[in-house]
Amino acid sequence: MLPTFDPRDTEAGSRILEDITSNAGHIQEQVLEEILTKNASTDYLKGFLNGYSDKELFKNKVPVVDYEDIKIYIDRIALDGEPSQILTNDSITELLISSGTSGGKQKWIPKTAEEGERRAFFFCLLATVQNRYLHGLNDGKVLFFVLISPDIHTPGGLVLRTTTASEIKNRKDRYPQVILCEDTNQSLYSQLLCGLVQRDAIASIGTFFASGLLRIIKFFEEHWQEMSSNIRTGQMSDWITDPKCKRAVSLILSKQMPDLADSIDLVCQEKSWEGIIKKIWPRIKYVQAIITGSMAQYIPALEFYTGRLPIVSRVYVSSEACFGINLKPLCSPYDVSYTFIPNMAYYEFIPIGNHQDPNCTNSKDARLKDHIVDLANVKIGQHYELLVTTCTGLYRYRMGDVLLVTGFHNITPQFKFVQRRNVVLSIDTDKTTEQDLQNAVTIAMHILEPLGFFLLDYSSYADTSSIPGHYVLFWELQLRSNDDFPVLDQVKMEKCCSLVEQSLDLQYKMLRNQSNTIGPLEVRVVKQGSFNVLMDFYVSQGTSLNQYKTPKNIKSEKAIEILDSRVVENFTAEKCLIKTRSLWSSRIFLHISSLVIYLVLQCRNVKVLHHCMDVFVFYYFSACL
Repeated sequence: MLPTFDPRDTEAGSRILEDITSNAGHIQEQVLEEILTKNASTDYLKGFLNGYSDKELFKNKVPVVDYEDIKIYIDRIALDGEPSQILTNDSITELLISSGTSGGKQKWIPKTAEEGERRAFFFCLLATVQNRYLHGLNDGKVLFFVLISPDIHTPGGLVLRTTTASEIKNRKDRYPQVILCEDTNQSLYSQLLCGLVQRDAIASIGTFFASGLLRIIKFFEEHWQEMSSNIRTGQMSDWITDPKCKRAVSLILSKQMPDLADSIDLVCQEKSWEGIIKKIWPRIKYVQAIITGSMAQYIPALEFYTGRLPIVSRVYVSSEACFGINLKPLCSPYDVSYTFIPNMAYYEFIPIGNHQDPNCTNSKDARLKDHIVDLANVKIGQHYELLVTTCTGLYRYRMGDVLLVTGFHNITPQFKFVQRRNVVLSIDTDKTTEQDLQNAVTIAMHILEPLGFFLLDYSSYADTSSIPGHYVLFWELQLRSNDDFPVLDQVKMEKCCSLVEQSLDLQYKMLRNQSNTIGPLEVRVVKQGSFNVLMDFYVSQGTSLNQYKTPKNIKSEKAIEILDSRVVENFTAEKCLIKTRSLWSSRIFLHISSLVIYLVLQCRNVKVLHHCMDVFVFYYFSACL
């Protein structure tokens, strides 16, 4: 039974938060018991538990699964109209559709009425945290951009919606009419226009993901003159025809406001848009957007446009469940951790070694279950892949998210989102993860930052159309000033390519240095707005703008064609990544080789030997590079 409280009562909410985080292990056992008692008789669980609801039997018999393992059951409900009892004894009210941009495929996740109650409780706790730490929000208005898409009905009679659309359409009375508009351009234009008219009342702006906020800034850059004209004349543009948008805006844009239009023009006509958010909305205190995982790449761009306002990354949620809340919302965006809320779902974790590829942990491996730990037994500094069991019919379901334990609040773990498990580049036996790539790109950009550039967005794919195959990176660069985009320096860009390669792992370097294994990495610089065009493509394929995340590893040939058609310049790394640059390097190598051979002969301690080998590899590549 979930506790109830008024989200405006910060003290009551704080007491509940402290209580549940002080009893995480006990609450987790209760959640699992509740799920099994309710659903042990379902077709899915009966095949493993024979109708019993024993928790130990669950851990021993129920397998770890991916989406593909349960898709057949979801399809039977969604497409064939079979009853929900295949997966859960609660009625499935709708299906939540995932974005499909980070993992490559959209997923349909069951939702029940009880899950809606859990999410409502979660966001009441979030309101408590915001009221405690984000002072001043109640003294103004929050301009939070929300875009929804039309409903889709499955052949089995269920509604297919994004998580955001589900929340809004099930609670229409709580949201402004402009948000209910399903034409994303009209809705976004109208939301921005309302925000401009009320610019002196706005205390915070935000949207769900950092990438979405940058898209909104670009949209504003394209339309600010038209919006200013609307404010000056007191009349909306003719192309805004949606009744909900017209009705909502007419309540705010009710008269001519030439002085306000002049002040907006003055700001937007400045040579640089650095700090534009703070200048347009002078009372703003915070920016709200999820900034963890692959979203971290957008931090420099957001800092540029916001004038380094605090970026608040509030929650870790998904279509499957709500997981964690950032209890230190004003921390550095690079240090965000989420405290898991123990009564949202039952959590388990697959340990991942510090140097282990998370993709090698096979769901079908019977030994996998021997290593799984529950929420109460994770360890600080350890990486884990998250498993989730819910009342909606997901059992030991692999989220594909890799998390790092950073600490505890009371006895409840706090996690940093690291990366998606299945997002990698690979040509041969190399496995470059999303985090590896992001770190390498960040390091390479240090060459261009002094020239006034920052990276607006990027993506990649493994080009195996020729031999040897090679990594291709698409970069959209942005100047800090509004000057014309210059011709890029060939030498510096080639150095960027080489620095990306030098920042990747040892396996990549070794394969790269062997002929006909991996070719030189290539950076393709694309036109301004290219990643907006890419986003439009994915939205046209059914992805929600709210949930869109630029895929770091593109699998769609059409998406690659879109970016390729907008390339303005190509740059390639040096042909050979590792060079023996001097006789000194060779001598260093020979001396260290001799030392390692001696240690191999003398040392019987495996851990010490492994350490010596690491030292050898480090010094060898230091000498060669």
